[in-house]
Amino acid sequence: MQIYIFILLFVGFYFFFSSVVNDFKIHSDTITTPLEEEPKVSVLIPARNEEANIGNCLDSFVNQTYTNYEVLVLDDNSTDKTHEIVQKYVDQYPGKVKLYSGKKLEEGWRGKSFAMKQLTEYATGEYFLFTDADTHHTENSVSLMMTNIVNHDADMVSGYIGQELGSFAEKITVPVMYMLTGLAVPVWLNEKIKAPFLATAIGQFIGVKASSFKSIGGYDSIKNITTEDMYLARTMKKAGFKTLFLDFKDAASCRMYNNYEECVRGISKNIFDFLGKKDFLMFLAITAILFVLALPFPLMVFDLVRHFFFGAEITKLTMALVINCILSFLSWSVICIGRRIPFSIAFLYPIVFGNLYYVSMVSWYKSKHGNGYMWKGRLVN
Repeated sequence: MQIYIFILLFVGFYFFFSSVVNDFKIHSDTITTPLEEEPKVSVLIPARNEEANIGNCLDSFVNQTYTNYEVLVLDDNSTDKTHEIVQKYVDQYPGKVKLYSGKKLEEGWRGKSFAMKQLTEYATGEYFLFTDADTHHTENSVSLMMTNIVNHDADMVSGYIGQELGSFAEKITVPVMYMLTGLAVPVWLNEKIKAPFLATAIGQFIGVKASSFKSIGGYDSIKNITTEDMYLARTMKKAGFKTLFLDFKDAASCRMYNNYEECVRGISKNIFDFLGKKDFLMFLAITAILFVLALPFPLMVFDLVRHFFFGAEITKLTMALVINCILSFLSWSVICIGRRIPFSIAFLYPIVFGNLYYVSMVSWYKSKHGNGYMWKGRLVN
């Protein structure tokens, strides 16, 4: 019991400390002053069955304040009107927007990584901006990426963009993405310690120096990994390159999912893969999520009800649960304010943690005993 009390207190204080320091570091390191010189940038967008999103994405890229850039779209074997829609932009903005037809997915590759590999082979820029077809960018998006990668003399930058959360399902699922870089990983140590696991990235917005990216073998080095964004950052740092995680919510935004089923499929396909598909690590993660994240709030409520209504004694465990829950709430409050997401999520955090436990179980089961996940019309194991 004493060990459990210690863990509850440690996690609570660590999460709060990490949320505050990470948020300060991410904000303070982000530069907004535009560059005076403009090296060429290739904006790279893979698009598979994105007829509902690709037009909105391209609209946001054709009038950037940054002038020296090209927009390359790969139609990744779409079966909808993606190709037709992009072609209209190619016709309207010749030389600025370019369209390529994707090759058939090769064995041993994940779909997105293979699409990105093809795009990098067509790109002519000194820098690449990788983004998704369902993102919408401000007119300063390319400029913000370049301002930070050049002024920081970095080889790779990534960071949080704005997240649009419509339904209740999105509010209890999408914020899970803030768990890693908002609470768990000490992002502020990334520049001080060489450990690759401290490097992180979000595939919605990644800027890289082309020469550095090519020197690690590009996407060939992570071709069979679903969480290719995280492993790209780790691979870059392992090779000795400088990676940064910054605040890009003023550069772009995205509504990732539209319903609970999409949320679960989208998040669960990444969790087991992120842990290297190691059963032992997954077991530890699921156990920790259950006992350290999901259970403290209901246990606290149960103990307080017993005390106030039935005269039960307030124990050290009860106090540890109360402190843990208060600190967890404050940690999520920092994230909500820093990310400009609905503050109601801070109050919903026990449900977010409980949902994370469920999604993690789905991730493990689907990968080990199920048929994998259908994503963009492809099976992901």
